[in-house]
Amino acid sequence: MRRTLKLFAAAAALLAGSGHAAEVPAPPDMAALRALYAGPPDRWPRPVLQPGAVFAEFGPVPAVPEPASNRSTPEKVALGEMLFNDPKLSGSGQIACASCHNRELGFGDGISTSFGHDRQRGKRNAQSLFAAAWMTSLFWDGRAQSLEAQALASMTNPFEMAADPAAVVTLIAADERYTLPFSRAFGDQLMTADHIAQAVAAFIRTHKPRFSLWDRVIRDGTKAMSDPQLRGLHLFRTKAGCANCHNGPLFTDQRFHNIGLSFYGRRLQDLGRYEFARLPADVGAFRTPSLRGVSRTGPWMHNGVFPQLRGIVNFYNAGGVQLRRRPEQANDPLFPATSPILKRLDLTREERDDLVAFLETL
Repeated sequence: MRRTLKLFAAAAALLAGSGHAAEVPAPPDMAALRALYAGPPDRWPRPVLQPGAVFAEFGPVPAVPEPASNRSTPEKVALGEMLFNDPKLSGSGQIACASCHNRELGFGDGISTSFGHDRQRGKRNAQSLFAAAWMTSLFWDGRAQSLEAQALASMTNPFEMAADPAAVVTLIAADERYTLPFSRAFGDQLMTADHIAQAVAAFIRTHKPRFSLWDRVIRDGTKAMSDPQLRGLHLFRTKAGCANCHNGPLFTDQRFHNIGLSFYGRRLQDLGRYEFARLPADVGAFRTPSLRGVSRTGPWMHNGVFPQLRGIVNFYNAGGVQLRRRPEQANDPLFPATSPILKRLDLTREERDDLVAFLETL
């Protein structure tokens, strides 16, 4: 599997590197560019968007939303941290939430696709938790509508933690280390799997993107950026088209898009949101991930196909993957169509370098 993904990434990089522009355009006038981006984001040049894109302006990260049914308290967060790191939440007693969401790895696990119960290799990459608190749907396919639901789904998924909720409650209740923390968090209420999920969710909601150069830009202006970083920002919003999907304070439209990486009809096939929603239009569609902290959360894409940011830029420069029907797929009603938002970009090498420089500010 890894060999196939590496070959695919290499092919995309070669394709993107073979742009047919005969001449390298002159770099933009930096004084003029800095003047354009001198104010706050709502005064910057409007982004260049494709039909169907939904754009929200960049800005500071908002306050963490909390459901009325699970208000956060320091006691609940402390309990959630204990549970997040405890392998008792898995059927084998060997896998914790932190196994795939490691604080030292940007709350991911640093590998293309994660290992689960009985060392089963999953088909999807463990997403960072930096922006999870703000997501309106969770998992790559959006099948969970809250962090509480996500926590329970991961615990019970036979390919992930493979736990029986009743057995987990029994184990946690029998552990004296949890007696006082649980009482402080939930009073005299009976311990339940829902309470465990609520505590874990409360802990996850304390995670937020680390303060970065981008936060300085939002606070103090683009004078904090180098010339390559500023050129990359301008490209991100214009020629490169990144802002079509990666926008708003968290750099995600929270929508689902097919960029051509479903491997439809092949060994590594992943139907994306279709596996949950069962709508033909969702075949191969995955939720747009947040780009906050992106340089610390690789490898990237739902299948971890790209180990370097430059590979991602090359992939989009090539226009993603446009699948072609084989003869036997001529009348296949589920054959996926790559999003029309993706276009071949013909970015120069310097422009691709500038985009990477900008992504590293996030």
